[in-house]
Amino acid sequence: MSEPTGSRPRRRRSDADRSAAAVLDAAVEVLGRNPDAKVEQVAVAAGVTRQTVYAHYPSRPLLLGAVVARITDEAVAALDAADVDSGTATEALLRWLDATWRLFDRYPLLLDPSVAAADPAEDDRRHAPVVARLARLVRRGQAGGEFDRTASPAWLVSATVALGHAAGGEVAAGRATTAEAAAALRRSILRVYGVRQP
Repeated sequence: MSEPTGSRPRRRRSDADRSAAAVLDAAVEVLGRNPDAKVEQVAVAAGVTRQTVYAHYPSRPLLLGAVVARITDEAVAALDAADVDSGTATEALLRWLDATWRLFDRYPLLLDPSVAAADPAEDDRRHAPVVARLARLVRRGQAGGEFDRTASPAWLVSATVALGHAAGGEVAAGRATTAEAAAALRRSILRVYGVRQP
C-alpha cells in the first residue's frame, strides 16, 4: 500500500528541520570552542555534507550569527538560574560573574573580536538581555548601598563587560589559566563596584 502523498512534504520538512538542528548543534560545539574552525569541520561533526551546511546557512557569518544567538539564549537561561534578584547584591554579582565566566570558558567564540566586529549593532542587540539583567542588579546594589553610587549603572556594566573580555584575552594568550583569570576578574569587578573585600 502506498503512503499518502500529503505526508511526503511533511516528512521532507521534518527531515530538513532535523538536518538544520544537527548543523546548528554541531556548529555551537565546533565554532564555540574554535572560532577559526572550517565549515567542513562543522559538516563532519553534524554528519552531513558541506553543501548541506550551506543549504541551511548560506554564509559563514550567518552560521556564526545563529551560533552566537543560541549561546546567548544559553547565557540568559544560566543567568536566570543564578537568580541574581535574590540574596545580597554582592552575592548575586558573584553568581552573575561565575555563570558568565563558565560560558566564556566553554565557548571561546564569545571572546573572539570577529564576532563583535562583524556587526556591532547586532552584537549590541544580542547582548541586550544579558546587559539588562546586570544593569538591574547594579541598580539594586546601588540602592542598597553595596555598590558605588557615584558611578552610573551604564559605566559599571560597560566596565564589567570590558574586564570580562580582558580576562578571556589573557587566557587565550596563555598568560593566565582559567582559574587565575576568573579570580582576577572577581577581584577587579568588586574593586570597580566599590565593594569592600575581606
